[in-house]
Amino acid sequence: MFSKNALRGLSYLASAVLLFGSVAPVHAQAATYRIDPVHTFVMFRVKHLNTGFAYGRFNTISGTLMVDERNPGNSSIEFEIDANSIDTGNTDRDNHLRSPDFFNARQFPKITFKSTRVRKINDTTVEVTGNLTVRGQTRPLTTRVTFTGKGRNQRGQEIIGFETAFTIRRSQFGINYGLQGNGLADDVRVTVSVEGIRQ
Repeated sequence: MFSKNALRGLSYLASAVLLFGSVAPVHAQAATYRIDPVHTFVMFRVKHLNTGFAYGRFNTISGTLMVDERNPGNSSIEFEIDANSIDTGNTDRDNHLRSPDFFNARQFPKITFKSTRVRKINDTTVEVTGNLTVRGQTRPLTTRVTFTGKGRNQRGQEIIGFETAFTIRRSQFGINYGLQGNGLADDVRVTVSVEGIRQ
């Protein structure tokens, strides 16, 4: 049998569990995260001459995540990419991609995504639906997003990570250069890895 002191200790422990149990959901409420441009990556690949894949990335990225861990349906994301920051490792090719043949970055300097719905799939995955705007043309996009981790950076700030990959058809955004003769494929595979800093 338990002694009086042991029973008293168990009583205190039970009270503490009830107290912290009631506080925990408050900590899990929706939080806003600013996308960290240094640790966020937007990469793409497209097939060249129906042979090998050409790869590239965008270097200037910004945006905001609203993350509701208890109710993922309340979460949202807004994302903005500077089209002029395209980087494929070749200056001539990058300048061509910025030209009216492709992104027409002078007239349409921003690529944006804004979510309209978030639906929970399981404990680590959500389905995000929203509007992707490229070259001034907006098309719906639905993709599955995976939670990749949560922690603190060197400054002690809370950080969170997500990743997704999806395929778009560039012709749907008016980027038709090279389609004839299989110069460049229509399908473009995009990978987005996001790290956000809690605000």
